[in-house]
Amino acid sequence: MNQSLNPTLLDNAVAELSRLPGVGRKTALRLALHLLRQDVAVTEALAGALYKMRSEMQYCKRCHNVSESDSCPICSDRRRDGNVVCVVENVKDVMTIESTHEHRGLYHVLGGLVSPIEGIGPQDLEIDSLVERVKSEGVEEVILALSPTMEGDTTNFYIFRKLQDLPVKITMLARGVSVGSDLDYTDELTLGRSIQQRILFSSTFSQS
Repeated sequence: MNQSLNPTLLDNAVAELSRLPGVGRKTALRLALHLLRQDVAVTEALAGALYKMRSEMQYCKRCHNVSESDSCPICSDRRRDGNVVCVVENVKDVMTIESTHEHRGLYHVLGGLVSPIEGIGPQDLEIDSLVERVKSEGVEEVILALSPTMEGDTTNFYIFRKLQDLPVKITMLARGVSVGSDLDYTDELTLGRSIQQRILFSSTFSQS
């Protein structure tokens, strides 16, 4: 019968840390042992920060970005151009695009991409709320800034179909971003140029 040689408390900590994405059991053990060598105050500060983040952070009611209140700092910034909305897959993509300093408009976080294989349909994403924003806020341009993958392209096309009859310009990132790659792995210079040189979405396919 296999039994762990580690104390139960250490095993429990390792088990919880290994639940994190990209953290295997060996890495989790290394992290746990590192924390064990630190002052108790260090671990308490980490645990407190994580608990406070999880219990107090929420999502912006307008764009669905993470926020500490009903409205995120970007939506609350009057210097931002409310006529231009950049559509992204997740919160991390907001941070990635913000790092380029090339987009001065607002954002709309979908919360994923259409993926029939994973059972994710348009109804599972924040697409209807995007359409409502375009209608109610008088948005002049929607930038589709989704990763150039099959799921991203499928989602782009669905959004285009939902918005094509509204008086809004629909653009997408120039293909400086490699096909099949995630925005998170694109360098800031390439991504910034892709935003600057964005193209009309309708120009990417032939309409009958």
